Amino acid sequence: MPARKKYIFMTFFATWLLLFFFGGDQLRRLVFIKKSGAPRSWPRWADGFLLKSFADPEELQGDDRDHYDQSPKARRELRRNIYKHSGCRMETCFDFSKCREHGFKVFVYPLESGDPVSQSYLKIITSIEESSYYTPNPEEACLFVLNVDTLDRDHLSIQYVHDLSEKIQGFPLWNDGRNHLIFNLYSGTWPNYTEDLGFDIGQAILAKASFYNENFRPGFDISIPLFSKDHPQKGGERGWLHKTSLPPKKKYLLVFKGKRYLTGIGSDTRNALHHIHNGKDIISLTTCKHGKDWEKHKDQRCDKDNTDYEKFDYQELLHNSTFCIIPRGRRLGSFRFLEALQIPSTVRCLHSDKILAFQQQTQFLWEAYFSSVEKIVQTTLEIIKDRIFHQASHPMFFWNTLPGGLLALPEYSTHLSDFPFYYLQHGSSPSSKFTAVIRAVSPIVSLSQPILKLIQAVSRSPYCAQIVVLWSCEKPPPLSSKWPQVAVPLTIIHSSGRVSDRFLPYSAIETDAVLSLDEHTSLSTGEVDFAFIVWRSFPDRIVGFPMRSHFWDPSRNQWSYTSKWTNEFSMVLTAAAFYHRYYHSLFTSYLPARIRNFIDQIANCEDILMNFLVSAVTKLPPIKVTQKKQHRDVPLPQLQKNATPSNGNLRFSQRQECVNQFAAWFGYMPLVHSQFRLDPVLFKDQVSVLRKKYRHLERD
Repeated sequence: MPARKKYIFMTFFATWLLLFFFGGDQLRRLVFIKKSGAPRSWPRWADGFLLKSFADPEELQGDDRDHYDQSPKARRELRRNIYKHSGCRMETCFDFSKCREHGFKVFVYPLESGDPVSQSYLKIITSIEESSYYTPNPEEACLFVLNVDTLDRDHLSIQYVHDLSEKIQGFPLWNDGRNHLIFNLYSGTWPNYTEDLGFDIGQAILAKASFYNENFRPGFDISIPLFSKDHPQKGGERGWLHKTSLPPKKKYLLVFKGKRYLTGIGSDTRNALHHIHNGKDIISLTTCKHGKDWEKHKDQRCDKDNTDYEKFDYQELLHNSTFCIIPRGRRLGSFRFLEALQIPSTVRCLHSDKILAFQQQTQFLWEAYFSSVEKIVQTTLEIIKDRIFHQASHPMFFWNTLPGGLLALPEYSTHLSDFPFYYLQHGSSPSSKFTAVIRAVSPIVSLSQPILKLIQAVSRSPYCAQIVVLWSCEKPPPLSSKWPQVAVPLTIIHSSGRVSDRFLPYSAIETDAVLSLDEHTSLSTGEVDFAFIVWRSFPDRIVGFPMRSHFWDPSRNQWSYTSKWTNEFSMVLTAAAFYHRYYHSLFTSYLPARIRNFIDQIANCEDILMNFLVSAVTKLPPIKVTQKKQHRDVPLPQLQKNATPSNGNLRFSQRQECVNQFAAWFGYMPLVHSQFRLDPVLFKDQVSVLRKKYRHLERD
């Protein structure tokens, strides 16, 4: 009895402490909010008062090990045998010279017929081969990835590859693992689940799930999430939190549904969860059905636990709960009984604002880094790349803020003010001028050609800093004296003729804003001015005139492209559109050469691809502004030479194919529909045109 009283007292005291430290601050904030009476905006996960750091750097490097029945001497001996190069760091076990000439390139050993490779490892290899870092030439490579499956090193698993050490040592490029990257999800086996991979990794970087602290080599190895064989290759399921509405109070506060190990590692953890179950808002469901001989260890709770376990659907529980518990399993982490009892008190003390901030940040991290195998692999490669190129590595802010480290390229800049998606967060604005980039594909034979009129109209804008003509015609450009005499610099850049060249990061573009134009585009100075003013309020999006849309065609089970003018659109074509110059760098460096080669081969769809890219970054639609004349797709001159009635149909069918090709590459459809159009104040109103700032937009 005294022991029971002592235990109850300890639990009460721990709960009181948690309420004081976690709940007190929230209660004080509630009182302040009620007194102030000021309107409150929707909280954001980036709000500093909501998401404070929960651990100091020193704490993150602490030594919290929990290997159960092994003595300290046995653990040290095991570590010496498995990790002979336990002191490896990038400076000692990585050859930086391989990365200097060709940059960060990754070579994957070619798969050999007959070698067993799991679907999960194939997804990893495919993700690397489809990335912008892949090279088929080992002479260019900075990093090497094996063709043998190292994911499952449990020798009882059917995925276990035998004689792995002999195979690896026989590779001419192995070099004791130097500049190699090894992926692993499972290691060791029942009953101790040690981190024995069954082969010496040498000086290779280990990207592994479920690391023990003492085996992890800081600044060298990489901890990756444990993903299932069903985890998607690309895209992945998006989060359910939408900014259009506050999440309602969910049915459950806290849930867990999983296996209850009756013996061995992890059994104490899962048994502890039974005590927090109240059958109302806290649900803990476990099943004893694990392993072949579970009935031998069956206890008095098993029958009821198994029955309750089958009553609830796993997805239904998670989707209707505010929190879920992730206790340790056979291999994962550590967990303590008293901590399990404290969980309900802890989560009940959290204010709804902080919960919403947690949800927003969790959804961002999921979508940015974990929702697909491709993103897990890309994140791993970016971490290694940052370690190699310190001078151009991601600042911490890039990793923890939308759109995330994979879409914010440190090679472009490490200053927040140079990116289109950080302006509004920091109260800054893009530069007050723009650079017009006109793609010219036809020879100039007449003074009345549209491109010359376009240059004159754009140059009259007070916001125009310069005009760049991207000359993509086989014939040479006219002499400088033949071009219109304008008040801004006019630069001619010779292009190879590839359609992707229009989105190269030209050094001549010195302004934040780029006005992308086709040679046949017809715009007035007023239209240009108004569109630029609108863009400065939305610098992360494409803002322009000609719009297009996409839709799902159930009869053909594919996406379709439409050029019909309706109230709804999802693309603004770059034949006449403003966007930030950063997207030139992202288009060239982020998108793999394979997809850029595709649009160059068909000489089409570069505008659609840019819309896909920008919407993937922003998760938002482009913005349409008013235009006097309707834009029409004009075939390229090389198509016009042998013009037939089918040329237009060919070009349109190519654009249909592009939409599906791009959706397949991104792994989902990033385009977002919108019915939002911005017009000038008093546009089309029945008032005198003298009262209208952009009066020329209404003239025929």
